[in-house]
Amino acid sequence: MKKGGNAIDAAVATGLALAVVHPAAGNIGGGGFMVIVMKDGKTTTIDFREKAPASAHRAMYLDAKGKVAKNSNHEGYRAVGVPGTVAGFDLALKKFGTRSWKELAEPAIRLADDGFKLSHLMADDFRNLKKDFRKFPSSAKVFFKNDTVPYGDGEVWRQPDLAQSLKRIQSDGRNGFYRGTTANLIAQDMKRNGGLITEDDLEAYQAVERAPVRGTYRGYDVVSMPPPSSGGVVLVEMLNILEGYDLKSHAHNSPDYLHLLAEAMRSAYRDRAMFLGDPDFVTTMPLEKLASKKYAEEIRRSIDVQHASKSSLEHFVEASERTETTHYSVVDGEGNAVVVTYTLENWYGSRIVAKGTGIVLNNEMGDFNPIPGVTDTTGIIGTKPNLIAPGKRMLSSMTPTIILQGGKPWALVGSIGGRSIINTVLQVVLNLIDYQMNIAEAVEAGRVDHQWFPDHIQIERSLLTDDLRKALELKGHRVQQSSKLGRMNCIVIDPRTGLREGAADSRDPDAKAVGY
Repeated sequence: MKKGGNAIDAAVATGLALAVVHPAAGNIGGGGFMVIVMKDGKTTTIDFREKAPASAHRAMYLDAKGKVAKNSNHEGYRAVGVPGTVAGFDLALKKFGTRSWKELAEPAIRLADDGFKLSHLMADDFRNLKKDFRKFPSSAKVFFKNDTVPYGDGEVWRQPDLAQSLKRIQSDGRNGFYRGTTANLIAQDMKRNGGLITEDDLEAYQAVERAPVRGTYRGYDVVSMPPPSSGGVVLVEMLNILEGYDLKSHAHNSPDYLHLLAEAMRSAYRDRAMFLGDPDFVTTMPLEKLASKKYAEEIRRSIDVQHASKSSLEHFVEASERTETTHYSVVDGEGNAVVVTYTLENWYGSRIVAKGTGIVLNNEMGDFNPIPGVTDTTGIIGTKPNLIAPGKRMLSSMTPTIILQGGKPWALVGSIGGRSIINTVLQVVLNLIDYQMNIAEAVEAGRVDHQWFPDHIQIERSLLTDDLRKALELKGHRVQQSSKLGRMNCIVIDPRTGLREGAADSRDPDAKAVGY
Protein backbone atom coordinates (compact mmCIF):
# COMPACT_ATOMS: atom_id res chain seq x y z
CA MET A 1 0.00 0.00 0.00
CA LYS A 2 2.97 2.35 0.59
CA LYS A 3 3.78 1.86 -3.10
CA GLY A 4 0.27 2.78 -4.19
CA GLY A 5 -1.42 -0.62 -4.09
CA ASN A 6 -4.88 -1.08 -2.62
CA ALA A 7 -6.27 -3.38 0.05
CA ILE A 8 -6.85 -6.21 -2.44
CA ASP A 9 -3.22 -6.07 -3.56
CA ALA A 10 -2.11 -6.11 0.08
CA ALA A 11 -4.39 -9.04 0.90
CA VAL A 12 -2.88 -11.13 -1.91
CA ALA A 13 0.71 -10.25 -0.98
CA THR A 14 -0.05 -11.09 2.66
CA GLY A 15 -1.62 -14.42 1.73
CA LEU A 16 1.42 -15.43 -0.32
CA ALA A 17 3.85 -14.39 2.43
CA LEU A 18 1.91 -16.38 5.01
CA ALA A 19 2.31 -19.47 2.80
CA VAL A 20 6.04 -19.10 3.47
CA VAL A 21 6.23 -17.98 7.10
CA HIS A 22 3.08 -19.65 8.48
CA PRO A 23 2.93 -23.05 6.73
CA ALA A 24 0.67 -24.42 9.45
CA ALA A 25 -2.31 -22.56 7.95
CA GLY A 26 -1.12 -19.89 5.52
CA ASN A 27 -1.15 -21.49 2.12
CA ILE A 28 -1.23 -21.79 -1.62
CA GLY A 29 -2.12 -25.47 -1.25
CA GLY A 30 -5.50 -24.88 0.41
CA GLY A 31 -8.44 -22.56 -0.08
CA GLY A 32 -10.83 -20.12 1.52
CA PHE A 33 -12.94 -17.00 1.15
CA MET A 34 -12.61 -13.25 0.66
CA VAL A 35 -15.17 -10.53 1.39
CA ILE A 36 -14.61 -7.16 -0.28
CA VAL A 37 -16.16 -3.72 0.16
CA MET A 38 -14.79 -1.21 -2.37
CA LYS A 39 -14.52 2.53 -1.80
CA ASP A 40 -17.46 3.10 -4.18
CA GLY A 41 -19.71 0.92 -2.00
CA LYS A 42 -19.59 -2.22 -4.15
CA THR A 43 -19.73 -5.38 -2.03
CA THR A 44 -18.75 -8.81 -3.25
CA THR A 45 -17.08 -12.07 -2.24
CA ILE A 46 -14.55 -14.45 -3.77
CA ASP A 47 -15.12 -18.18 -3.17
CA PHE A 48 -11.89 -20.13 -3.54
CA ARG A 49 -12.88 -23.12 -1.43
CA GLU A 50 -11.23 -26.40 -2.40
CA LYS A 51 -13.09 -28.95 -4.54
CA ALA A 52 -13.37 -32.72 -4.59
CA PRO A 53 -11.42 -34.33 -7.45
CA ALA A 54 -13.37 -35.68 -10.43
CA SER A 55 -12.93 -39.29 -9.30
CA ALA A 56 -14.24 -38.66 -5.76
CA HIS A 57 -17.50 -40.28 -4.60
CA ARG A 58 -19.65 -40.22 -1.48
CA ALA A 59 -18.52 -43.61 -0.09
CA MET A 60 -14.83 -43.24 -0.92
CA TYR A 61 -13.62 -43.40 2.69
CA LEU A 62 -15.79 -46.27 3.93
CA ASP A 63 -14.66 -49.81 4.70
CA ALA A 64 -16.70 -52.99 4.24
CA LYS A 65 -18.56 -52.26 7.47
CA GLY A 66 -19.58 -48.77 6.38
CA LYS A 67 -17.13 -47.08 8.76
CA VAL A 68 -14.45 -44.52 7.89
CA ALA A 69 -11.32 -46.57 7.21
CA LYS A 70 -8.36 -45.53 9.39
CA ASN A 71 -9.22 -41.81 9.39
CA SER A 72 -8.61 -41.85 5.62
CA ASN A 73 -10.76 -38.76 5.06
CA HIS A 74 -8.21 -36.72 7.04
CA GLU A 75 -4.94 -38.58 6.47
CA GLY A 76 -2.95 -39.32 3.34
CA TYR A 77 -3.06 -38.25 -0.29
CA ARG A 78 -6.73 -39.14 -0.80
CA ALA A 79 -7.71 -36.53 1.79
CA VAL A 80 -6.40 -33.65 -0.37
CA GLY A 81 -8.91 -31.41 -2.15
CA VAL A 82 -8.12 -29.45 -5.30
CA PRO A 83 -6.51 -26.21 -3.99
CA GLY A 84 -8.22 -22.88 -4.63
CA THR A 85 -6.06 -20.14 -3.08
CA VAL A 86 -4.07 -19.10 -6.15
CA ALA A 87 -7.20 -19.02 -8.33
CA GLY A 88 -9.02 -16.93 -5.72
CA PHE A 89 -6.19 -14.43 -5.44
CA ASP A 90 -5.92 -14.28 -9.22
CA LEU A 91 -9.64 -13.54 -9.63
CA ALA A 92 -9.53 -10.85 -6.94
CA LEU A 93 -6.54 -9.18 -8.60
CA LYS A 94 -8.08 -9.22 -12.05
CA LYS A 95 -11.33 -7.67 -10.86
CA PHE A 96 -10.23 -5.33 -8.08
CA GLY A 97 -6.44 -5.19 -7.79
CA THR A 98 -4.04 -2.59 -9.16
CA ARG A 99 -0.70 -4.39 -8.97
CA SER A 100 0.81 -7.32 -10.89
CA TRP A 101 1.66 -10.82 -9.78
CA LYS A 102 5.29 -9.89 -10.47
CA GLU A 103 5.24 -7.24 -7.77
CA LEU A 104 2.99 -8.97 -5.23
CA ALA A 105 4.81 -12.32 -5.22
CA GLU A 106 8.25 -10.78 -4.75
CA PRO A 107 8.21 -10.49 -0.91
CA ALA A 108 7.09 -14.11 -0.49
CA ILE A 109 9.74 -15.32 -2.96
CA ARG A 110 12.41 -13.40 -1.07
CA LEU A 111 11.31 -14.94 2.22
CA ALA A 112 11.38 -18.44 0.72
CA ASP A 113 14.73 -17.98 -1.06
CA ASP A 114 16.64 -16.13 1.66
CA GLY A 115 14.89 -17.84 4.55
CA PHE A 116 13.99 -16.51 7.97
CA LYS A 117 14.82 -17.41 11.55
CA LEU A 118 12.43 -19.92 13.04
CA SER A 119 10.51 -18.86 16.09
CA HIS A 120 10.40 -21.07 19.16
CA LEU A 121 6.78 -22.01 18.36
CA MET A 122 7.52 -23.04 14.78
CA ALA A 123 10.55 -25.05 15.81
CA ASP A 124 8.34 -26.80 18.37
CA ASP A 125 5.86 -27.57 15.59
CA PHE A 126 8.56 -29.20 13.51
CA ARG A 127 9.71 -31.32 16.45
CA ASN A 128 6.19 -32.25 17.56
CA LEU A 129 5.14 -33.27 14.05
CA LYS A 130 8.33 -35.05 13.06
CA LYS A 131 6.63 -38.46 13.10
CA ASP A 132 4.02 -37.21 10.62
CA PHE A 133 6.53 -35.46 8.38
CA ARG A 134 8.71 -38.58 8.28
CA LYS A 135 5.85 -40.51 6.67
CA PHE A 136 6.42 -38.45 3.52
CA PRO A 137 9.98 -38.09 2.17
CA SER A 138 8.98 -34.91 0.32
CA SER A 139 7.89 -33.38 3.64
CA ALA A 140 10.99 -34.52 5.49
CA LYS A 141 13.09 -32.81 2.81
CA VAL A 142 11.40 -29.48 3.57
CA PHE A 143 11.06 -29.56 7.36
CA PHE A 144 14.28 -31.40 8.32
CA LYS A 145 17.96 -30.71 7.87
CA ASN A 146 19.48 -33.45 5.72
CA ASP A 147 15.97 -34.95 5.62
CA THR A 148 16.39 -36.24 9.19
CA VAL A 149 16.81 -33.56 11.91
CA PRO A 150 14.15 -30.86 12.48
CA TYR A 151 15.31 -27.27 12.27
CA GLY A 152 15.66 -25.61 15.69
CA ASP A 153 14.50 -22.22 16.96
CA GLY A 154 16.67 -19.39 15.74
CA GLU A 155 17.95 -21.35 12.75
CA VAL A 156 17.42 -19.96 9.26
CA TRP A 157 14.84 -22.00 7.31
CA ARG A 158 14.97 -21.76 3.53
CA GLN A 159 12.42 -23.20 1.10
CA PRO A 160 13.97 -23.24 -2.41
CA ASP A 161 11.29 -25.48 -3.99
CA LEU A 162 8.51 -23.22 -2.70
CA ALA A 163 10.41 -20.21 -4.03
CA GLN A 164 10.40 -21.79 -7.50
CA SER A 165 6.66 -22.52 -7.26
CA LEU A 166 6.03 -18.89 -6.30
CA LYS A 167 8.22 -17.70 -9.19
CA ARG A 168 6.01 -19.65 -11.60
CA ILE A 169 2.97 -17.89 -10.14
CA GLN A 170 4.81 -14.59 -10.34
CA SER A 171 5.45 -15.17 -14.04
CA ASP A 172 2.18 -16.76 -15.15
CA GLY A 173 -0.45 -16.00 -12.49
CA ARG A 174 -3.01 -18.78 -12.00
CA ASN A 175 -1.54 -20.72 -14.93
CA GLY A 176 1.73 -20.91 -13.02
CA PHE A 177 -0.07 -23.12 -10.49
CA TYR A 178 -2.89 -24.88 -12.34
CA ARG A 179 -0.97 -25.67 -15.52
CA GLY A 180 2.60 -26.51 -16.46
CA THR A 181 5.37 -27.54 -14.10
CA THR A 182 3.62 -27.06 -10.74
CA ALA A 183 0.44 -28.83 -11.84
CA ASN A 184 2.48 -31.69 -13.29
CA LEU A 185 4.52 -32.08 -10.11
CA ILE A 186 1.39 -32.17 -7.93
CA ALA A 187 -0.40 -34.63 -10.21
CA GLN A 188 2.59 -36.95 -10.50
CA ASP A 189 3.06 -36.98 -6.72
CA MET A 190 -0.63 -37.83 -6.36
CA LYS A 191 -0.38 -40.66 -8.87
CA ARG A 192 2.66 -42.18 -7.15
CA ASN A 193 0.96 -42.17 -3.77
CA GLY A 194 -2.66 -43.13 -4.48
CA GLY A 195 -4.03 -39.58 -4.50
CA LEU A 196 -6.89 -38.52 -6.75
CA ILE A 197 -5.99 -35.05 -8.05
CA THR A 198 -5.00 -34.96 -11.73
CA GLU A 199 -3.73 -32.24 -14.04
CA ASP A 200 -7.26 -32.06 -15.45
CA ASP A 201 -8.65 -31.42 -11.95
CA LEU A 202 -6.20 -28.58 -11.46
CA GLU A 203 -6.78 -26.97 -14.85
CA ALA A 204 -10.56 -27.17 -14.39
CA TYR A 205 -10.58 -25.42 -11.02
CA GLN A 206 -12.23 -21.99 -11.00
CA ALA A 207 -12.72 -19.49 -8.18
CA VAL A 208 -16.15 -17.84 -8.16
CA GLU A 209 -17.34 -14.33 -7.41
CA ARG A 210 -20.57 -14.58 -5.38
CA ALA A 211 -23.04 -12.07 -4.01
CA PRO A 212 -22.52 -11.68 -0.25
CA VAL A 213 -24.99 -12.63 2.44
CA ARG A 214 -26.42 -9.38 3.78
CA GLY A 215 -28.28 -8.56 6.96
CA THR A 216 -28.83 -5.78 9.46
CA TYR A 217 -28.35 -5.57 13.21
CA ARG A 218 -29.48 -2.57 15.26
CA GLY A 219 -28.91 -0.18 12.35
CA TYR A 220 -25.63 -1.68 11.15
CA ASP A 221 -25.28 -3.54 7.84
CA VAL A 222 -23.67 -6.98 7.83
CA VAL A 223 -21.78 -8.19 4.75
CA SER A 224 -20.57 -11.76 4.98
CA MET A 225 -19.73 -14.94 3.07
CA PRO A 226 -22.43 -17.04 1.36
CA PRO A 227 -22.36 -20.82 0.85
CA PRO A 228 -20.34 -22.94 0.52
CA SER A 229 -19.40 -21.07 3.65
CA SER A 230 -22.14 -21.43 6.21
CA GLY A 231 -20.70 -18.51 8.17
CA GLY A 232 -22.66 -15.59 6.76
CA VAL A 233 -26.08 -17.27 6.81
CA VAL A 234 -25.69 -18.59 10.35
CA LEU A 235 -24.26 -15.29 11.63
CA VAL A 236 -27.14 -13.26 10.19
CA GLU A 237 -29.70 -15.76 11.50
CA MET A 238 -28.29 -15.53 15.03
CA LEU A 239 -28.09 -11.74 14.93
CA ASN A 240 -31.73 -11.58 13.78
CA ILE A 241 -32.79 -13.80 16.68
CA LEU A 242 -30.84 -11.81 19.26
CA GLU A 243 -31.99 -8.43 17.92
CA GLY A 244 -35.38 -9.15 19.48
CA TYR A 245 -33.90 -9.15 23.01
CA ASP A 246 -32.62 -6.24 25.08
CA LEU A 247 -29.17 -7.74 25.53
CA LYS A 248 -27.81 -4.65 27.29
CA SER A 249 -30.26 -5.29 30.14
CA HIS A 250 -28.16 -8.35 30.98
CA ALA A 251 -24.64 -8.03 32.28
CA HIS A 252 -22.08 -9.11 29.72
CA ASN A 253 -21.42 -12.87 29.88
CA SER A 254 -23.99 -13.25 32.66
CA PRO A 255 -26.00 -16.50 32.85
CA ASP A 256 -29.10 -14.88 31.31
CA TYR A 257 -27.08 -13.41 28.44
CA LEU A 258 -25.22 -16.64 27.71
CA HIS A 259 -28.48 -18.59 27.83
CA LEU A 260 -29.92 -16.44 25.03
CA LEU A 261 -26.74 -16.83 23.01
CA ALA A 262 -26.79 -20.60 23.42
CA GLU A 263 -30.42 -20.85 22.29
CA ALA A 264 -29.75 -18.71 19.20
CA MET A 265 -26.67 -20.77 18.40
CA ARG A 266 -28.57 -24.04 18.84
CA SER A 267 -31.27 -23.07 16.36
CA ALA A 268 -28.96 -21.61 13.72
CA TYR A 269 -26.52 -24.53 13.80
CA ARG A 270 -29.46 -26.93 13.39
CA ASP A 271 -30.40 -25.08 10.20
CA ARG A 272 -26.78 -25.10 9.08
CA ALA A 273 -26.69 -28.87 9.26
CA MET A 274 -30.06 -29.35 7.63
CA PHE A 275 -29.79 -27.06 4.63
CA LEU A 276 -26.36 -25.67 3.70
CA GLY A 277 -23.82 -26.89 1.17
CA ASP A 278 -22.18 -26.01 -2.15
CA PRO A 279 -24.70 -23.82 -4.05
CA ASP A 280 -23.51 -25.29 -7.35
CA PHE A 281 -24.85 -28.66 -6.17
CA VAL A 282 -27.52 -27.82 -3.56
CA THR A 283 -30.11 -25.64 -5.29
CA THR A 284 -32.83 -25.86 -2.63
CA MET A 285 -31.15 -23.91 0.19
CA PRO A 286 -33.76 -21.55 1.75
CA LEU A 287 -31.23 -18.74 2.18
CA GLU A 288 -33.74 -15.90 2.03
CA LYS A 289 -35.86 -17.51 4.74
CA LEU A 290 -32.93 -18.34 7.03
CA ALA A 291 -31.66 -14.74 6.86
CA SER A 292 -35.09 -13.14 7.34
CA LYS A 293 -36.38 -11.21 10.36
CA LYS A 294 -39.70 -13.08 10.13
CA TYR A 295 -38.02 -16.47 10.55
CA ALA A 296 -36.07 -15.12 13.53
CA GLU A 297 -39.39 -14.14 15.14
CA GLU A 298 -40.59 -17.73 14.77
CA ILE A 299 -37.45 -19.02 16.49
CA ARG A 300 -37.74 -16.52 19.34
CA ARG A 301 -41.28 -17.75 20.04
CA SER A 302 -39.84 -21.23 20.61
CA ILE A 303 -37.17 -20.04 23.07
CA ASP A 304 -37.82 -20.21 26.81
CA VAL A 305 -35.82 -17.35 28.32
CA GLN A 306 -35.38 -19.29 31.57
CA HIS A 307 -34.85 -22.89 30.46
CA ALA A 308 -32.62 -24.61 27.91
CA SER A 309 -34.08 -26.37 24.89
CA LYS A 310 -32.97 -29.86 23.95
CA SER A 311 -31.25 -30.67 20.68
CA SER A 312 -33.16 -33.40 18.91
CA LEU A 313 -31.80 -36.32 16.88
CA GLU A 314 -34.90 -36.18 14.75
CA HIS A 315 -32.76 -33.90 12.61
CA PHE A 316 -29.39 -34.56 11.10
CA VAL A 317 -26.07 -33.04 12.08
CA GLU A 318 -22.78 -33.19 10.28
CA ALA A 319 -19.23 -34.30 10.81
CA SER A 320 -17.07 -32.21 13.10
CA GLU A 321 -14.79 -29.56 11.64
CA ARG A 322 -11.26 -28.69 12.52
CA THR A 323 -9.96 -25.60 14.21
CA GLU A 324 -6.81 -24.38 12.44
CA THR A 325 -7.33 -21.61 9.93
CA THR A 326 -5.90 -18.15 9.17
CA HIS A 327 -7.80 -14.86 9.13
CA TYR A 328 -6.55 -11.39 8.29
CA SER A 329 -8.20 -8.02 7.68
CA VAL A 330 -6.97 -5.18 5.43
CA VAL A 331 -8.20 -1.61 4.89
CA ASP A 332 -6.46 1.02 2.78
CA GLY A 333 -6.39 4.81 2.82
CA GLU A 334 -9.04 5.10 0.12
CA GLY A 335 -11.59 3.07 2.08
CA ASN A 336 -11.34 -0.30 0.31
CA ALA A 337 -11.76 -3.12 2.82
CA VAL A 338 -10.94 -6.82 2.53
CA VAL A 339 -11.26 -9.74 4.94
CA VAL A 340 -9.72 -13.12 4.11
CA THR A 341 -10.12 -16.45 5.87
CA TYR A 342 -8.24 -19.38 4.33
CA THR A 343 -7.03 -22.74 5.54
CA LEU A 344 -5.29 -26.06 4.99
CA GLU A 345 -7.81 -27.82 7.31
CA ASN A 346 -5.48 -29.46 9.85
CA TRP A 347 -2.49 -27.75 11.42
CA TYR A 348 -0.02 -28.11 8.52
CA GLY A 349 -2.86 -29.60 6.49
CA SER A 350 -2.22 -33.16 5.33
CA ARG A 351 1.43 -32.77 6.47
CA ILE A 352 2.23 -33.65 2.83
CA VAL A 353 4.50 -31.45 0.73
CA ALA A 354 3.95 -32.14 -2.97
CA LYS A 355 7.31 -33.41 -4.18
CA GLY A 356 9.43 -30.78 -5.87
CA THR A 357 7.03 -27.90 -5.12
CA GLY A 358 7.56 -26.98 -1.47
CA ILE A 359 3.77 -26.63 -1.26
CA VAL A 360 2.03 -27.97 1.86
CA LEU A 361 -1.22 -29.62 0.74
CA ASN A 362 -4.57 -29.42 2.48
CA ASN A 363 -6.66 -32.29 3.83
CA GLU A 364 -10.01 -30.58 3.24
CA MET A 365 -11.83 -33.67 2.00
CA GLY A 366 -12.41 -34.40 5.69
CA ASP A 367 -14.87 -31.50 5.77
CA PHE A 368 -17.39 -33.43 3.72
CA ASN A 369 -19.82 -35.64 5.61
CA PRO A 370 -18.15 -39.04 5.23
CA ILE A 371 -20.92 -41.50 6.25
CA PRO A 372 -24.31 -40.86 4.64
CA GLY A 373 -27.23 -41.21 7.04
CA VAL A 374 -25.41 -42.07 10.28
CA THR A 375 -26.37 -39.87 13.23
CA ASP A 376 -25.19 -39.66 16.81
CA THR A 377 -25.17 -37.09 19.57
CA THR A 378 -21.46 -36.29 19.13
CA GLY A 379 -22.17 -34.53 15.85
CA ILE A 380 -21.00 -37.31 13.53
CA ILE A 381 -23.35 -37.81 10.55
CA GLY A 382 -23.74 -37.16 6.86
CA THR A 383 -26.39 -34.65 5.85
CA LYS A 384 -27.24 -34.78 2.18
CA PRO A 385 -26.21 -31.19 1.29
CA ASN A 386 -22.59 -31.86 2.29
CA LEU A 387 -21.96 -35.35 0.94
CA ILE A 388 -18.98 -35.90 -1.36
CA ALA A 389 -19.48 -35.43 -5.10
CA PRO A 390 -17.01 -34.86 -7.96
CA GLY A 391 -16.14 -31.18 -8.31
CA LYS A 392 -18.11 -30.20 -5.22
CA ARG A 393 -16.90 -27.71 -2.61
CA MET A 394 -17.06 -28.88 1.01
CA LEU A 395 -19.11 -26.86 3.50
CA SER A 396 -17.17 -24.41 5.67
CA SER A 397 -17.69 -22.31 8.79
CA MET A 398 -15.25 -19.58 7.83
CA THR A 399 -16.94 -16.21 8.44
CA PRO A 400 -15.00 -13.28 7.00
CA THR A 401 -17.34 -10.35 7.66
CA ILE A 402 -17.45 -6.57 7.22
CA ILE A 403 -19.89 -4.49 9.30
CA LEU A 404 -20.98 -1.22 7.69
CA GLN A 405 -22.04 1.94 9.48
CA GLY A 406 -23.73 4.52 7.28
CA GLY A 407 -22.81 2.43 4.25
CA LYS A 408 -19.06 2.58 5.01
CA PRO A 409 -16.82 -0.17 6.41
CA TRP A 410 -16.74 0.05 10.20
CA ALA A 411 -15.59 -3.33 11.54
CA LEU A 412 -13.60 -6.00 9.70
CA VAL A 413 -13.87 -9.27 11.60
CA GLY A 414 -13.09 -12.95 11.24
CA SER A 415 -11.59 -15.84 13.14
CA ILE A 416 -10.10 -19.30 13.10
CA GLY A 417 -11.66 -22.15 15.08
CA GLY A 418 -13.58 -24.69 12.97
CA ARG A 419 -17.31 -24.73 13.59
CA SER A 420 -16.82 -22.32 16.52
CA ILE A 421 -15.71 -19.59 14.08
CA ILE A 422 -19.27 -18.34 13.51
CA ASN A 423 -20.02 -18.08 17.22
CA THR A 424 -16.71 -16.31 17.83
CA VAL A 425 -17.50 -13.70 15.19
CA LEU A 426 -21.03 -13.33 16.60
CA GLN A 427 -19.78 -12.52 20.08
CA VAL A 428 -17.26 -9.94 18.89
CA VAL A 429 -20.01 -8.20 16.89
CA LEU A 430 -22.27 -8.17 19.96
CA ASN A 431 -19.42 -6.89 22.12
CA LEU A 432 -18.84 -4.01 19.73
CA ILE A 433 -22.47 -3.01 19.12
CA ASP A 434 -24.46 -3.95 22.22
CA TYR A 435 -21.76 -3.50 24.85
CA GLN A 436 -19.83 -0.73 23.07
CA MET A 437 -16.43 -2.25 23.73
CA ASN A 438 -13.38 -1.08 21.84
CA ILE A 439 -11.95 -3.60 19.41
CA ALA A 440 -9.28 -4.89 21.81
CA GLU A 441 -11.83 -5.44 24.59
CA ALA A 442 -14.26 -7.08 22.17
CA VAL A 443 -11.63 -9.53 20.94
CA GLU A 444 -10.21 -10.39 24.36
CA ALA A 445 -13.54 -10.96 26.15
CA GLY A 446 -14.35 -14.53 27.20
CA ARG A 447 -16.37 -16.68 24.77
CA VAL A 448 -18.83 -19.52 24.67
CA ASP A 449 -19.90 -21.95 21.98
CA HIS A 450 -22.95 -24.12 21.27
CA GLN A 451 -23.27 -26.06 18.02
CA TRP A 452 -26.61 -27.89 18.47
CA PHE A 453 -24.71 -31.17 18.76
CA PRO A 454 -23.01 -32.05 21.00
CA ASP A 455 -25.76 -30.58 23.19
CA HIS A 456 -23.62 -28.57 25.59
CA ILE A 457 -22.19 -25.08 26.06
CA GLN A 458 -18.43 -24.82 25.84
CA ILE A 459 -17.07 -21.99 27.98
CA GLU A 460 -13.50 -20.75 27.97
CA ARG A 461 -11.54 -21.57 31.10
CA SER A 462 -10.85 -17.89 31.80
CA LEU A 463 -14.59 -17.16 31.87
CA LEU A 464 -15.99 -20.25 33.57
CA THR A 465 -16.56 -19.91 37.32
CA ASP A 466 -18.35 -22.26 39.69
CA ASP A 467 -21.20 -19.76 40.03
CA LEU A 468 -21.61 -19.43 36.26
CA ARG A 469 -21.59 -23.18 35.80
CA LYS A 470 -24.24 -23.66 38.50
CA ALA A 471 -26.47 -20.90 37.12
CA LEU A 472 -26.40 -22.35 33.61
CA GLU A 473 -26.96 -25.89 34.88
CA LEU A 474 -30.02 -24.66 36.77
CA LYS A 475 -31.36 -23.47 33.41
CA GLY A 476 -30.87 -26.98 32.03
CA HIS A 477 -27.59 -26.52 30.15
CA ARG A 478 -24.74 -28.99 30.12
CA VAL A 479 -21.47 -27.10 30.56
CA GLN A 480 -18.01 -28.02 29.35
CA GLN A 481 -14.78 -26.12 29.77
CA SER A 482 -12.68 -25.13 26.75
CA SER A 483 -9.09 -23.89 26.73
CA LYS A 484 -9.91 -21.30 24.03
CA LEU A 485 -12.47 -20.59 21.34
CA GLY A 486 -11.36 -18.93 18.12
CA ARG A 487 -8.63 -16.43 17.38
CA MET A 488 -9.51 -13.06 15.86
CA ASN A 489 -7.61 -10.48 13.79
CA CYS A 490 -9.84 -7.44 13.38
CA ILE A 491 -9.99 -3.75 12.49
CA VAL A 492 -12.44 -1.01 13.51
CA ILE A 493 -12.61 2.32 11.66
CA ASP A 494 -13.76 5.43 13.54
CA PRO A 495 -16.52 6.88 11.29
CA ARG A 496 -15.78 10.47 12.41
CA THR A 497 -11.99 10.56 12.20
CA GLY A 498 -11.19 7.63 9.92
CA LEU A 499 -8.74 6.34 12.54
CA ARG A 500 -8.05 2.62 12.17
CA GLU A 501 -7.69 0.43 15.25
CA GLY A 502 -6.47 -3.14 14.92
CA ALA A 503 -6.58 -5.99 17.41
CA ALA A 504 -4.81 -9.33 17.22
CA ASP A 505 -6.19 -11.99 19.54
CA SER A 506 -3.81 -12.91 22.37
CA ARG A 507 -5.16 -16.46 22.51
CA ASP A 508 -2.26 -18.74 21.63
CA PRO A 509 -2.51 -21.03 18.61
CA ASP A 510 -2.74 -24.66 19.65
CA ALA A 511 -0.49 -26.78 17.47
CA LYS A 512 -1.98 -29.93 18.95
CA ALA A 513 -5.44 -29.05 17.68
CA VAL A 514 -6.46 -29.80 14.12
CA GLY A 515 -8.42 -27.40 12.07
CA TYR A 516 -10.84 -26.23 9.39
